[in-house]
Amino acid sequence: MSKSSWMMAGGRMDIQTDDGRGQRLGSRISIAGSVLGIRVAVDEIVVERNPPSTKIWQTIGAPRLLVIGHYRMGFEITSVEDSSRLQVFIDYALPETVPWRWVGSVLARYYARWCTKQMVDDAIGSF
Repeated sequence: MSKSSWMMAGGRMDIQTDDGRGQRLGSRISIAGSVLGIRVAVDEIVVERNPPSTKIWQTIGAPRLLVIGHYRMGFEITSVEDSSRLQVFIDYALPETVPWRWVGSVLARYYARWCTKQMVDDAIGSF
């Protein structure tokens, strides 16, 4: 999300973290930017972290997003024989306000797939 992309309509997001850098239980992450000239922002908190296998974070406060509303997302890495399996998930609600709820009903599934694919691609790039 910090890089311009077609899914972000050419926009990009700035990510700021507390002194835990989003890597500790209770750590906070703030994401803000614009999409199609519309300001978007969300605050997250890490709610589960068991390094190196699991991390889950979720929105706090009132997210200003266009396609999805509150969400909880994360990953789990498990051993499978002589390799590892990465599972990535996102559970989301649609935006609460009109017209964004309607937009979300059309686009949220695609956006969620894009988000989880970005996480998988970032993990692959790390190895």
